[in-house]
Amino acid sequence: MASQTSGELLLTVNGEPRRISAGATIADLVENIGLDPRKVAVERNAEIAPRSSLADVSLADGDVLEIVHFVGGG
Repeated sequence: MASQTSGELLLTVNGEPRRISAGATIADLVENIGLDPRKVAVERNAEIAPRSSLADVSLADGDVLEIVHFVGGG
């Protein structure tokens, strides 16, 4: 992997490359995408991340995430 000189991480989110500031959490990423962390399910590196921990889990360069957004309806 390339050295981190820019202070950014390179992630794969739902199959697409995405950059985010180093030190960001999963909740930061979800909010950056424009979603509500209370209404998503996140898989990080093939493991489900509990919603209660999204603000506590720091992302790392090369992480692979799948984010599913729940939509209410009736």
